[in-house]
Amino acid sequence: MYDYDNRIVLTLDAGGTNMVFSAIQANKEIVAPYRLPAYPDDLKKCLQTLVDGFTHIRQQLPKAPVAISFAFPGPADYKNGIIHDLPNFPSFRGGVPLGPFLQEHFQIPVFINNDGNLFAYGEALAGALPALNSRLKELGYGKTYRNLIGITFGTGFGSGVVINNHLLTGDNDCGGDVWVFRNKLYPEKIAEESVSIRAITRVYRERAGVQDDNLTPQDIFCIAEGDAPGNRDAALASFAQFGEVAGDAIAHLLTFADGIVVIGGGIMGAAKYIMPALINELNSTLNTFSGDILPRLQMQVIDAMADGSVERARTEMQRTITIPNTTKTINYNPHKRTFIMKTALGTSKAISLGAYAYALHALGN
Repeated sequence: MYDYDNRIVLTLDAGGTNMVFSAIQANKEIVAPYRLPAYPDDLKKCLQTLVDGFTHIRQQLPKAPVAISFAFPGPADYKNGIIHDLPNFPSFRGGVPLGPFLQEHFQIPVFINNDGNLFAYGEALAGALPALNSRLKELGYGKTYRNLIGITFGTGFGSGVVINNHLLTGDNDCGGDVWVFRNKLYPEKIAEESVSIRAITRVYRERAGVQDDNLTPQDIFCIAEGDAPGNRDAALASFAQFGEVAGDAIAHLLTFADGIVVIGGGIMGAAKYIMPALINELNSTLNTFSGDILPRLQMQVIDAMADGSVERARTEMQRTITIPNTTKTINYNPHKRTFIMKTALGTSKAISLGAYAYALHALGN
């Protein structure tokens, strides 16, 4: 959407350990990323890092940037650029007006949002959605998808929803949030307790009967692969439970948004152990009191990562029917389908492109 836009936006990948600064023009990174320590425990140093990092990038640009735009952890009042109390940035307490601070210093608009929203926006405008539609058009699919649900698997359970190129933010900056959905397996707990790094390690320890607090999802993946000693059945169960609860939560989002689903985040390195349970949940059934069995969703969810799945969906999609009392025919699609896939851009790049597009869209309005 902004492939030929010459405006430059300063961007940031804000982590609890490091901050990585860059700049984007026409959907491309135009400078080498610049990394500085984050200083999450010292607000003064953290703010100075932001100033130093953006200043360093600005000095390398061929012309002045039009905005600063980036993802930052919440909770926050993103519309006004105010960050609330953050667990991984202990110095942010009592409301820190981060956006206004940067805007005062650099004298350009500043846009902040969460990574789930910007991941979804990047994939919708410059990633999975246009790529899928282009592929379907080449195959003669005859349908264009307009909506996208972006999901990130990592420290937490992130999400964002884009409806016809518009990011759903909501009146309280909570639109599209999935992490607080009810947990299918533990109804008194939030979904994120089963869809996160801590969930994988917790389930493995419970199933394997071990107390090793140093285990990581990567360790458990290696056990599942048979490349490290451990309880393989417990490793497989930890990823399967992750996928089941994630699938249940995504099903609720799909019922609302009815779009394609794109998943990113570091945990997707174990996609082959997560996705079968996730897709099985999406394509499961529910019952009525009268005994009827209905699909969980009104649409079938197709794994676009499976070989030949998109091509098979195309051949099964349409048929020709006759208009009554005429000899004319019309194409009819009796099947409701959508697609789920892994990010091809990469999570960090999708978030950066989302931040870029979010700024330009806001400036355009």
